[in-house]
Amino acid sequence: MKLWATSDLHVGFEENRRAVEALESSRDDWLIIAGDTGESAAHLEFVLKTLTPKFAQLIWTPGNHDLWTPRPWPADRRGDAHYRRLVELCRRYGALTPEDRYAEWPGTADAPDPRIVIAPAFVLYDYSFRPDNVLAEDAVAWAAESDVRCADEELLSPEPYRSRGEWCHARVRETERRLDEIPPGVTIILVNHFPLRRDHAVLPRIPRFSIWCGTRASEEWHVRYSLRTVVYGHLHLRSSRELDGVRFEEVSLGYPRQWKVERGLAGYLRQIL
Repeated sequence: MKLWATSDLHVGFEENRRAVEALESSRDDWLIIAGDTGESAAHLEFVLKTLTPKFAQLIWTPGNHDLWTPRPWPADRRGDAHYRRLVELCRRYGALTPEDRYAEWPGTADAPDPRIVIAPAFVLYDYSFRPDNVLAEDAVAWAAESDVRCADEELLSPEPYRSRGEWCHARVRETERRLDEIPPGVTIILVNHFPLRRDHAVLPRIPRFSIWCGTRASEEWHVRYSLRTVVYGHLHLRSSRELDGVRFEEVSLGYPRQWKVERGLAGYLRQIL
């Protein structure tokens, strides 16, 4: 029994869609999907419908693309309301979400792991991954100086919150509350679409895009909590690193130009346990 992880499947692209369809079954294994299945509920449902029969358990957390709701979508179907609908869609397929009880990893019959829970989190960004001399209210303009702008500014509604930053802070509080409730002696596989730390949100070609990549509020979670591994995506820069004894795994597939079709999705799954 193994725990695998991927993210940023972006099945709106035909190549990515075919790769998801072609993935062979691993019926005894679990799969983490760390956000950005695509840009609509239909994309998420395609992934769920395709992969649910191939794995014993799916674990999902949303990415920014999953949350896009282009106008003229009504207010009661945007922002948090849209996120809640995606959660219910996942539940219909038996996939675990940030709103569900954290699952305990069953390990293997012959050599079970110490108690481990898998904690999918939904924590956004608040523009704090910026230089100290740039004010939060100036962050988007600062990024624009280098011709960088995220489509979230038009497509990711924070409703009913006043801003994505406010929504992010509410999600941080809720995630910390739940992590605080995990008993001593239990280690955690934390799953979030966005990286937890500024120094992990380095994009060499578009460095100022970092403001849409996370929040400083999560930078010390790997030492505050008993984390074993952090699984994330968003950057489309696959990596594996260790800090303070914690593994950090960026597991994105990405857009078709960012992966080799001949390897298939199986060639990019990351084994976590």
